[in-house]
Amino acid sequence: MTNYPMLNLFWTMLEFFLWVLWLFLLFKVISDVFRSHDMSGLAKAGWIILVIVLPFLGVLLYVIVRGKSMGERDRQQALKADEQVKQYIRDAAGTSEGGGSASHVDQLARLADLKASGALSEQEYQAAKDRVLGTGTSTGAGAGAGAGATGTGPGGTGAGTG
Repeated sequence: MTNYPMLNLFWTMLEFFLWVLWLFLLFKVISDVFRSHDMSGLAKAGWIILVIVLPFLGVLLYVIVRGKSMGERDRQQALKADEQVKQYIRDAAGTSEGGGSASHVDQLARLADLKASGALSEQEYQAAKDRVLGTGTSTGAGAGAGAGATGTGPGGTGAGTG
């Protein structure tokens, strides 16, 4: 360690850090060139050749010329990824905005309203609730007859109306 003074160690670490930083920026620029939809194929090829032939100058020029749009593409990609994650969570939780499988809660609330208004009996309500929840454990006369689908309440069709 006596042949390698502390200042030389500092400079070596600084050079290594800057080299890693430059490699990161180089790969960022190359990936942004391919991700950019507003450039023609010829323009993309030109930027890639410039970055490969004159790497420091090419990366510096790219950041100067297209840095703002590069940041905008990063932002759009992050928003798209965020929306995909939210959609995945909605699908996994069973809550879609279109009212598909998310309507379990709505269907149960509608059944409770129909029961409270007297359109459904207790047996019909339990059978319809079991059918919505997928348990299928209800017993009684209304369970096999599809209670709620052909009810005789004031709504005319039981649970099928809202």
